[in-house]
Amino acid sequence: MLARHIQYFLAVAQHHSFTRAAAALHVSQPALSQQVRQLEESLGAQLFDRSGRTTRLTDAGEVYLRYAKRASQELQEARRAIHDVGDLSRGSLRVAVTPTFTSYLVGPLVEAFHGRYPNITLNLSEIAQERMEQMLQLDELDVGIAFDERHAQDIDTSPLLVETLALVVGSQHPLAQASAIGPQALNDESMILLSAEFATREQIERYCRQHGIRPQVMMEANAIGAVIEVVRRTTLSTLLPANIVLAHDDLAAIALDPLRLQRTAVLMQRRGVYQTAAARAFLALAKEVAAQLEHG
Repeated sequence: MLARHIQYFLAVAQHHSFTRAAAALHVSQPALSQQVRQLEESLGAQLFDRSGRTTRLTDAGEVYLRYAKRASQELQEARRAIHDVGDLSRGSLRVAVTPTFTSYLVGPLVEAFHGRYPNITLNLSEIAQERMEQMLQLDELDVGIAFDERHAQDIDTSPLLVETLALVVGSQHPLAQASAIGPQALNDESMILLSAEFATREQIERYCRQHGIRPQVMMEANAIGAVIEVVRRTTLSTLLPANIVLAHDDLAAIALDPLRLQRTAVLMQRRGVYQTAAARAFLALAKEVAAQLEHG
């Protein structure tokens, strides 16, 4: 019963309307209103101001909202814990990755995971790290794969792999057969780079500032696939993880030597979260696949 009261309260708080909340929950408005009034009576406080055109939280309602969100999150976690199946004969897992990992890590990892645990439903998203951490905190994700640069205090991380960025060129590029390039030589390169909303672009620009490099950025793109296609079909180069070329025979990765551009990838979970059997299996397998990529 308490779970229903919390659910109804949160819906009204979200939609600012009893009518819209009832529609979203597929219940009648009188039934929803009755449940909310019962909650207010049990608490001895009015949670909503119903006098205006929109329904607003009272001061007491604002306070209760913080605890109700936390309680709802804990109840959802408890439900997953009850239905967790240790032998992995069924289950589900919600995973998010930052964009560069879809180019070389996600394929082998999902292939290995589905091969071992074909009955686990996997929901995979590609999102920015900031949004990923928000979703982990809201219990909308089980595992995130991102970078160990900055993260919220209630997010736990464990190292996954060290990602090395390289100058990536197509087979027709003059440097396609080169094994290494000095950072200053990047000044002579005409490049296409990921646009500013990507963490990769921020890291590239930091590296360039540190070493006095001014790359000639001729194009920008907001998708890694687009960057790769342009590099394959032109003499423009780019800076991307060296492992990306593993999936493209017509691309070459030229090491930045001796000043490497590296970053640490991490597995992320909300601190103290219940870890399902599927999550434990995924975390272990991610480290296994990452080790193969690093040493293969």
